[in-house]
Amino acid sequence: MEDRYAFLAEWYDPTAALLRRYQLFYYPKDGSVEMFDVKNQRIFLRRTKYNDLRQEDLFVGNRVNVFSRHLSLIEYGDQYTANKLGSKKERTLAMIKPDGVTKIGDIFELINTANLIVTKAKMIKLTWSQAADFYMEHQSKPFFNNLVQFMSSGPVVAMELMGDEAISIWRRLLGPTDSAVARREAQESVRAQFGTDGIKNVAHGSDSVAAAARELEFFFPSTMGHGPSNTAIFTDCTCCIIKPHAISEGLTGKILNSISAAGFEISALQMFNMERANAEEFYEVYKGVVTEYPSIVTELCSGPCMALEIRGTDTPKTFREFCGPANPEIARHLRPTTLRALYGKDKVQNAVHCTDLPEDGVLEVQYFFKILDG
Repeated sequence: MEDRYAFLAEWYDPTAALLRRYQLFYYPKDGSVEMFDVKNQRIFLRRTKYNDLRQEDLFVGNRVNVFSRHLSLIEYGDQYTANKLGSKKERTLAMIKPDGVTKIGDIFELINTANLIVTKAKMIKLTWSQAADFYMEHQSKPFFNNLVQFMSSGPVVAMELMGDEAISIWRRLLGPTDSAVARREAQESVRAQFGTDGIKNVAHGSDSVAAAARELEFFFPSTMGHGPSNTAIFTDCTCCIIKPHAISEGLTGKILNSISAAGFEISALQMFNMERANAEEFYEVYKGVVTEYPSIVTELCSGPCMALEIRGTDTPKTFREFCGPANPEIARHLRPTTLRALYGKDKVQNAVHCTDLPEDGVLEVQYFFKILDG
């Protein structure tokens, strides 16, 4: 018997306004997929080779794109799949501290190299009391006040990392708590490369499954409630979106580094899973104007995207120039150092969206950081 992984998946059918359920089968031997319609008890898609789905994308809670349908994987379809793909999967909190935020691109690169997936991310500014709540367990320690003071002194980036044994892999990547010890004992680690001491040590990682669950709930509440607020300023800004294809290709860190190196300030950052209706609304100005409109909508909701508030002088204009022509082929000829020339594939998968009209900069930033994160 050849290997076959099974999942229960949901797809929102916009025409009928219904959630449809399918069994999704994936055959790792040749990368083929098959779909079975649960309600009507019939084959929906015969076994077909499909190169755009990777085995590492298959885990409960993820959204995958199968022939332009965005399927949410809600359960393992059988015990074999759960044992084979689910048993080692863990979620952990990675929090980049105020001293590490300028190194965020490099940290994303290291996370990507360690085969961990960033499933949630949000830049926030903790208040003194939020930082004190988060570090409650250290309340009696002599360094508590300094730690809380430091953690509320500037923005932090909270992230949910997902992967096999994510908790221990991320902690190993961080290295020893004291950056000086890290430089002696683990020179390749994050803290050895970017840390200062035991408090200014770049990032935090959950130390157990229970701690990860509690800490993720603090930043990304699963029930009602909102978690700490984003850092968007909504003045002198423009909007940049790192598109889902670039995120799944592991380009996030490189793009963030390129933006910072060009002198732009990233003043807010957050990952979103867009519903189709939101993507259509956001791109509405392009409807009937850009022939690729249906495809760019599909791309934006094909997986997680990352919205950024970018600030600088005359930002909408200068940042748009930095992104380059919408068609990466043209960009590579005319403006080879622009973001789309470096990281884009075609007019739809062109790595980033940026605000086109200067007067829309604030509006586009508000759409993500006020309306969707409201």
